[in-house]
Amino acid sequence: MAERQGGRPAQLQRTGLRSGWTTGACATAATTAAYTALLTGDFPDPVVITLPGGQRPAFALAAEELGAGWATAGVVKDAGDDPDVTHGALVRVTVRAGATGSGVTFHAGSGVGTVTLPGLPLDVGEPAINPVPRRMMREQVAAVAEAHGGGGDVRIEISVDNGEELALRTWNPRLGILGGLSILGTTGIVVPYSCAAWIDSIRRGIDVARAVGRTHVAGCTGSTSEQTAIAQYDLPPEALLDMGDFAGAVLKYLRRHPIDRLSIVGGFAKMSKLAAGHLDLHSGRSQVDLGLLAELARGAGATADLVAQIASATTGLGALQIAQRHGLPLGDVVAVGARDAALEVLREAPVTVDTICIDRAGLVVGRSDPRRR
Repeated sequence: MAERQGGRPAQLQRTGLRSGWTTGACATAATTAAYTALLTGDFPDPVVITLPGGQRPAFALAAEELGAGWATAGVVKDAGDDPDVTHGALVRVTVRAGATGSGVTFHAGSGVGTVTLPGLPLDVGEPAINPVPRRMMREQVAAVAEAHGGGGDVRIEISVDNGEELALRTWNPRLGILGGLSILGTTGIVVPYSCAAWIDSIRRGIDVARAVGRTHVAGCTGSTSEQTAIAQYDLPPEALLDMGDFAGAVLKYLRRHPIDRLSIVGGFAKMSKLAAGHLDLHSGRSQVDLGLLAELARGAGATADLVAQIASATTGLGALQIAQRHGLPLGDVVAVGARDAALEVLREAPVTVDTICIDRAGLVVGRSDPRRR
């Protein structure tokens, strides 16, 4: 097996951040190289593929091996400047001739998961190779077959070095994808910090929860809030949505694909942003509105002096602590505001919502009762 440096540098974006390639694009490049070698005896390196948007990037091979009736090629994933857990992973594809008329079939090798729960765009028992990468690989197989006189009937096995370990840092176990990573991508390109993969995982989590009959899910902003949700509601893993900062992604998808009950659990500061109508709770994209907290405190009966103290606090947590010292249930008021803001986004969707605010230690500092608009 020949080992080489993999991955051509991705394009530089206007932000100065490099874009990268999806696992689906890497698998397609490896498939193209392996099938070409199977037919001709030679691996093209670099190998050029066509992405869904018409772009034609070139990929250097990081591994190649040719045997009797099979060929393997590998590409190292370059995610650019995106903090992707699969950045640097070696995606290998082994191509073998299939039976005449069998077409292209896909198989999970080491480090690629298998679907075990309904609700995903793949049947239970299928390898976790998503529809767009499958289409890309079929198209490249057809192009190689036409160029080199092949029949186009091939068996494609995809593996990812250390994929089973890497998958533990993704949503896959919760989505019922066991044994490794998913081969993903809709454009072939990873846009740094677009968070598209995270939002897609939220949607797939809702799909799986619906498919297995869950009627109650919890959107959690982090690991501490998730532990609170488990303790408060005794929910199974497939009912827990790793919402992060993307409250809007959860609410907008549930608006179209409702589940009976949604509980939103998060830190007080993030929940105060939701109460203010922000759907992206990231600190770089929305800020705690201390003026709003002061007005909520006023509406809850705070004195003028207490309202002034809250308005002049330096952080949301500081405002909460001031309110707590005076016996004012600001956490409950914020929880109600966050619930009502969520119901506004859900519009007339048949979803009952309740909310819990926690502090940094995971202590519940506010909650709302369940309500449907």
